Amino acid sequence: MEGFHEWESFYVIVGTAAAALIGLQFVVMTLIADRPSAATPEGGAAFATPTVVHFAAVLLLSAILRVPWKTITAAASVWGLVGFGGVVYGAIVVRRMRRQKAYQPDREDWLFHAVLPWCAYAVVLAAAFVAVARVHEAMLGVAAAVLMLLFLAIHNVWDMVAYQVFVLRRGSGDR
Repeated sequence: MEGFHEWESFYVIVGTAAAALIGLQFVVMTLIADRPSAATPEGGAAFATPTVVHFAAVLLLSAILRVPWKTITAAASVWGLVGFGGVVYGAIVVRRMRRQKAYQPDREDWLFHAVLPWCAYAVVLAAAFVAVARVHEAMLGVAAAVLMLLFLAIHNVWDMVAYQVFVLRRGSGDR
């Protein structure tokens, strides 16, 4: 279909990066699992799980946009479902962030773990609605949202690891 061919390399690269980073996050979480920590399962549900979801959404959207669709309507419908799911999940993440007691989120946490991911999913959803009339702009919107989710997830993993290493480690007396 017209409009998809130009994006082939982009989604191959982004999807591959997301898949590799999902694996890396699991490795990191396994390595720090034995560490004594004040963290609770609620903290993981509020901060770690959404990061894996964002990486998975990038991988899923990259795969969806590599399918040889016959029409833009079919592709947009599927990526619109992903965007809608992400918007709903964003509300769940906000609720989890408010309820968990392991860590008091600051402004940066709210921005990178709640506001910006929600905006990225909203762009994916909005792009689905304009795709039939404005294919190029819709494809740019999805691409921007996918990159945003990828970089937000990278930031959030780094933030999580840095917290584990530099805050909890110091607090437990490990040096």
